Amino acid sequence: MNKWNLLIVIATFNLLSCNMQTEKVYIPVTYPVTQKTDTIDTYFGVQVADPYRWLEDDLSEQTKDWVKQQNEATFGYLKQIPYRDLVAERITKMWNFERFSAPYRKAGKYFYSYNDGLKNQSVLYVTDNLDQKGKVLLDPNALAADGTSALTGYSVSEDGKYLAYSISKGGSDWNEIFVKNIASGKDTTDNLKWVKFSGMSWYNDGFYYSRYEEPKASALSEKNSAQKIYYHKIGTSQDKDVLVFQPDGDVQRFYSAGVTQDKSYLIVSESESTSGNNFRIKDLNDPKSEFIQVAKGFDSDYQVIDHLNGKLIVLTNHKAPMYKLVAIDPKNPGEANWTDFVAQKEYVLTDVSVSQKLIFLSYLKDAKSYVEILDLDGKFLKSLELPGIGTVGGISVNKDENFGFYSFSSFTVPSVIFKYDFEKGTSEVYKQPKIDFNFTEYETTQVFYPSKDGTQIPMFLVYKKGLKLNGKNPVWLYGYGGFNISLTPSFSVSRLVWLENGGIFAMPNIRGGGEYGEKWHEAGTILQKQNVFDDFIGAAEYLIMQEYTSAGNIAVHGGSNGGLLVGAVTNQRPELFGVAIPAVGVLDMLRYHKFTIGWAWATDYGTSQNEEQFNYLFKYSPLHNIDGYKKYPAILVTTGDHDDRVVPAHSFKYIATLQEKYKGLNPMLIRIETMGGHGAGKPTAKVIEEAADMYSFAFYNLGIQPIYKAENK
Repeated sequence: MNKWNLLIVIATFNLLSCNMQTEKVYIPVTYPVTQKTDTIDTYFGVQVADPYRWLEDDLSEQTKDWVKQQNEATFGYLKQIPYRDLVAERITKMWNFERFSAPYRKAGKYFYSYNDGLKNQSVLYVTDNLDQKGKVLLDPNALAADGTSALTGYSVSEDGKYLAYSISKGGSDWNEIFVKNIASGKDTTDNLKWVKFSGMSWYNDGFYYSRYEEPKASALSEKNSAQKIYYHKIGTSQDKDVLVFQPDGDVQRFYSAGVTQDKSYLIVSESESTSGNNFRIKDLNDPKSEFIQVAKGFDSDYQVIDHLNGKLIVLTNHKAPMYKLVAIDPKNPGEANWTDFVAQKEYVLTDVSVSQKLIFLSYLKDAKSYVEILDLDGKFLKSLELPGIGTVGGISVNKDENFGFYSFSSFTVPSVIFKYDFEKGTSEVYKQPKIDFNFTEYETTQVFYPSKDGTQIPMFLVYKKGLKLNGKNPVWLYGYGGFNISLTPSFSVSRLVWLENGGIFAMPNIRGGGEYGEKWHEAGTILQKQNVFDDFIGAAEYLIMQEYTSAGNIAVHGGSNGGLLVGAVTNQRPELFGVAIPAVGVLDMLRYHKFTIGWAWATDYGTSQNEEQFNYLFKYSPLHNIDGYKKYPAILVTTGDHDDRVVPAHSFKYIATLQEKYKGLNPMLIRIETMGGHGAGKPTAKVIEEAADMYSFAFYNLGIQPIYKAENK
């Protein structure tokens, strides 16, 4: 127990009719006693203590009991925030709106997901007519009473007879694949297990997929390696699946399989990290055909888009850091014979969709969507007119239709589905959600600020119109900065409670992401990772300098690699922030590679197995750089006990260390979602509960009284 907590006095807020900031009042919290051991590792002569190593054992009763005690302390704290329930009710009310996905057509049928508002999981529908709702094909809500079984992917057979679909339980990355007869709505006997990071690509009377061997110990933390590709024939058991491709030896690589739309070629992609791959092809029209290696190494990215006019159209950043399309003759695939189909431009090409007459190219211009439309020869025709600053979702088109669908969203525009007419070249709204929120009162701007080394960093700002630059506005600063992932304008229901209470939402596009291509990504990796933290710290300093806000009035948030970001900057510049929320974070940079697929992150982080990289990692690893005498902000760590991507041991050891070392009065808490994973597929109810807790925690610790009144329930 932290002795300082004995001196804290409980006080409560009186809810007012308008947002205002008040003097911060502390809620007492008693932390569980976390046992320490004398575990020490030696890296290149440097001894590193790891006293909470035992928390890595997710199967032990001791760990489970620790999780229970930590949650009791955290929820005991949260329930004392007087407006927590009101915030949850407001989020729930706004969340209760209809949501549709863009329709996907196969064999004359349309498939789409639909949520009438508060269902834990969206429901998959099938219809023969776009003007009719159709019938329920798969309702994941019926699989688990608490909504913790999620539909993670599906694929329709070419004849429209079968639906192969994957289900995740409790937020795990592990999936089971099932097959459903679409006409009858009944499942077949097909059941495939130990599937992870796999699609389902149909060919003849079955499909290709990737899987691992059954784990020998913990399925949630054991290292995953030697993924293999199999072909499953409908109506047979998994042990009869045909091995299509396997690596030489027990290697740590990913393998995926896909079939071109015309069923001419099987494409096998091989990667050893989250970026960089090679691929092989096999002629499916020739029974004697063997795999041919087309691209080699792991220095570039390759994605086969289609087989068009006898050429494979491939999206790649090979010798093109902003990406381009190349045409490859599968009969003569040597690199010397590749030709540019669409040359590299000054902005990033991110996605490609091919219809019967048109090609749609999705680009990012300063982290905003821009779409070009070409003919099948690659000739530019026009740009797609978009409603404003935002993000275009997947463009859904088919080879036998003269129209397609795409989605558009932004910070203040929930996802709208548009229907695009190929002949007329026009878009019309197909589905548009309605939310209990006045979006016209808010605006989005983009600013550029210098990082520590002078690099100009873009940042989106969202706030209520008429904002006064008086240095008093609370800011929610969100970031990621890694793995070539781009942060673009996106819609969040829960974020609206921050905006309507006078908060600013700020999202900088820091290095490590993919907003400006591969060079931008590489500038935030391995021995340049500090650039990411400097960029983010620079965003906070800019907002303070321009009097949007002031030091200590910023809530900083990020998940996964963004959780690492939050942990690192909180150690380096804690005085800038009033609240820090590292979510499912990579926080132990010396041991991250030892669990599940952590080894795949080495191209972004480096590993402690290399002396130079160890020294660099050790200097910023959030777990190893906690200084209890610094003025830390209030911290709420969030994770899930079924997170088998970034195992919860990262968060467990981090919070145990904070609770041990921190000498101040701010709360150091961890919220551990039971039956929760890395985030994907989380039930609506759990998403709302977690969001309400995060925003309530931030409001309270920044001294903000929300506008909600009890009589408005």
